[in-house]
Amino acid sequence: MKKVVSGKRAVLWLAMGMVCWSQGILAGPPSTGTTDAVAAVRRPLDQPQPPVGPGPSAETIKAWQDRKFGMFIHFGLYSIAGGMWNGKRVDNGYSEQIFANGPIPPKDYEALASRFDPEHFDADAIVALAKAAGMKFIVITAKHHDGFNLFQTAETTYNAVDGTPYHKDIVKELADACARGGLKFGVYYSTIDWHHPGGNTYIEGNSNPITPSQEAFNVAQLKELLSHYGPIAEIWFDMGKPTPAQSAHFAHTVHALQPQTMISGRVWNYDGDFAVMGDNSEPDVAMELPWQSPASMFPETWGYRSWQARTDLPGKIRENITRLVRVVSQGGNYILNIGPEGDGSVVPFESQVLHGIGDWLKRNGEAIYGTRKQPFAALDFGYATVGPHAIYLFVSKMPADHQLRVPGVADTALGRAYRLGSPHDTVDVQRKGDDISIALDRLADWPATDAGNANVDAFMPVVVLPFKGALRVRPAVIAAASDGSFHLQPTQAEHYLNYNGEGYEAPATLYKLSWHLDAKATNYSLTVSYMPWPTDSRMDVWVDGRRYPLDLAGTTSGKQGVMSQTVNVHSDRMTHPYAMQLELTPSAPFIQGSKLPVTVQSVELSPMQ
Repeated sequence: MKKVVSGKRAVLWLAMGMVCWSQGILAGPPSTGTTDAVAAVRRPLDQPQPPVGPGPSAETIKAWQDRKFGMFIHFGLYSIAGGMWNGKRVDNGYSEQIFANGPIPPKDYEALASRFDPEHFDADAIVALAKAAGMKFIVITAKHHDGFNLFQTAETTYNAVDGTPYHKDIVKELADACARGGLKFGVYYSTIDWHHPGGNTYIEGNSNPITPSQEAFNVAQLKELLSHYGPIAEIWFDMGKPTPAQSAHFAHTVHALQPQTMISGRVWNYDGDFAVMGDNSEPDVAMELPWQSPASMFPETWGYRSWQARTDLPGKIRENITRLVRVVSQGGNYILNIGPEGDGSVVPFESQVLHGIGDWLKRNGEAIYGTRKQPFAALDFGYATVGPHAIYLFVSKMPADHQLRVPGVADTALGRAYRLGSPHDTVDVQRKGDDISIALDRLADWPATDAGNANVDAFMPVVVLPFKGALRVRPAVIAAASDGSFHLQPTQAEHYLNYNGEGYEAPATLYKLSWHLDAKATNYSLTVSYMPWPTDSRMDVWVDGRRYPLDLAGTTSGKQGVMSQTVNVHSDRMTHPYAMQLELTPSAPFIQGSKLPVTVQSVELSPMQ
């Protein structure tokens, strides 16, 4: 994990697991000359295409997305120190990075290995705890930045089996326990290594370049992890600043051995199978690619900190239920960390938090697992998810009049609403145009909040809104001017961003702008005004799934200032009956990490006779 917590803005519309709305924009496999090099998944052409080569299938990606909630475990030599060194607190960073944050002389830190004997590490008990919490997968730190390995490796004796009194392979113990318990198993792997010769210098932000010898060392260890521990559901690369070639080398090494392993975006350079948000960060809108939000119990640390203040247990339970719901409602997965003590025991407070979340999920899990993101831009009372035959409404803020209002549910056959867990106590849904409302005060089983807010069952109750057939939601639209024209600004658009570029500090880059328009005409003249880049480029305009390529002149043409390009476009009400969908993207097909080739200033649409 990075030393400093940061947040990033995210983007719209989850692609995997959803039906493509137009077969005409579905990408075919790239032509490479060999079947082994063909990407496992095809995406619509207005979306970034995955890296060429073996990779997870659509079924694997959907199964990964359906898990929703998992356990992170940060455990290692730093757990013995517990955020203390020489009797003093080390508080200038995460405790799992105490080696660098101390700073501690390498020989002194390495001496912790002689004390590493976690007799209370119980892999089956940890799996049982994860299951009690409602978690579906576990990821453990096979190797963190300090270079100590929890698995036996031929590359160094600096590992739990060969270099400690414990003499056991913790990764193997947990992998086997997950297999017995029916949980998916993954490993965290730091590509930087402060113990490796040539890589043992701390760089601010952990943006260490990867030396050639480290690259070879990492690849050898990746082959061990992917060969000896059964199916690896995901590998959580972290930190460092590898070159594009090194990122591809790491990703190809994983997929050559286990093509269905999901690779985190922190392999960098857009070579991941899923994007990763910043530490303890969530997107403020949804993502187009599969994504995950990593969270620690306390933002100050991931590894065990002996002096961490652990108070307000009900508040911590509610905090993580809310974060789980926010992430899932936007289509992501939530992975919540525990930091066991040096003897391997789980911190009691963290165990209690997980049990509290699990108690809530026993009643409400149907609204979490196997659902997809909410189709609404925002809900004033909370959040939503969508299952095969129901919308799930999470009430985090009770409306003053006890009426849940849901916008834009058009042409959808709705049943009677009820609180999840109480299907026999139902209430009619009131419709006003495309909007609906549900009277919560008519539900006899609606929970009353206790004075101390300690009743988990009363927190974030869920209303089930059944539907039959297809769910159709009318998006929020931009109205036309009096003459039927549109004058669009980028600030009015949904912004789709590239994440996990060349390192943690790499800014997100724009690859798509999208608008929904209340278009009455069928044909329009569309003009894009833009600030050119130095070279000529191409960009695609998409209208209701149909592609219109644009050739854009660069500054090498001799022109200066704002330039424009015009194209005639056609609205297709059969494809998008409620609004015209307008998108700007790089020229298709484009790969992950591609960005819009110009800075868009405005888009003008004028109806044609």
